[in-house]
Amino acid sequence: MKSVTETIKSIAGLTEQGITEVYLVACGGSLVDMYPSKYFLDSEAKKIAAGMYTANEFVHATPKRLNTNSVVIVCSHGGNTPESVAAAKTAKEHGAQTIGLTHNQQADLLQYSDHSFLYEWGEDSDVKNNPMAIIMELTVEILRVTEGYEHYEAFQQGINKINGIISSGRALVAERAKAFADKYKDEDLFYILTSGASYGHAYGFAICSLMEMQWLNAAPIHSGEYFHGPFEVTDKETPFILVMNEGRTRKLDERARTFLNQYAAKVEIVDAKELGLNTIADEVVEFFNPVLFYSILCVYREALAEVRNHPLETRRYMGKVAY
Repeated sequence: MKSVTETIKSIAGLTEQGITEVYLVACGGSLVDMYPSKYFLDSEAKKIAAGMYTANEFVHATPKRLNTNSVVIVCSHGGNTPESVAAAKTAKEHGAQTIGLTHNQQADLLQYSDHSFLYEWGEDSDVKNNPMAIIMELTVEILRVTEGYEHYEAFQQGINKINGIISSGRALVAERAKAFADKYKDEDLFYILTSGASYGHAYGFAICSLMEMQWLNAAPIHSGEYFHGPFEVTDKETPFILVMNEGRTRKLDERARTFLNQYAAKVEIVDAKELGLNTIADEVVEFFNPVLFYSILCVYREALAEVRNHPLETRRYMGKVAY
């Protein structure tokens, strides 16, 4: 298996006009892992177009600009998600270069992957070897090769720091996560607020951690959109989880915190600054927020699962009925 640098160098050499588009395609939690890379390219790229698609939509509403200069990154944890396999096949049929990421070395996805990455998983793995970080490294490398990226070294330093920051952060929130779970174990609705590169993870925590794994109602709200409709449901009875970023969009989260502190009573704040993310360079720190928050919010969902006696693996429909 080639390294990230070797993979992107190889792909760039195969395209006629260089890499002109990057499509990030997956389902569920794997799609959530791609949001930071979409945010990164939208923020930093001057020429490369970036698209993010749930896999079945990519198959049925394939973008017309998909071509031989496109890179399509497809991620599937088990590697056999039918929609994701079909998306990789669709990409290849359009002549795009495909990169497949999976935890399964026997995955069907690999049949349609020109380049592949078998990633690590589990609490003992280094997060830089998990899919979210690998996909970010791929997109950073694409930008560097295609346009140049002045903060490349700072990003690499951040990759090497983030695992230690997460380890310290998990220890820091362990007790407060238990207190959160005890306090909110009987609630059936949560709103999750955040901004910037982390918004995808607010979505992921809602649909995967709470709705899928705990059968609880939940919805993500962008901190910038909170004051344009959603804040009208704010009261003393509704739980909010505010995930506060380091970087350019922190002001949006701080504004939401000010309002929640005045008008809400059930507010849990998870703050990247408190968790030590500001030891990463200012120029790139915002892209590491979701990598941190995924691991930290896993502590919260584990505590909630334990106190509710609802194991995270429990399913009602997934893998049990036809759909």
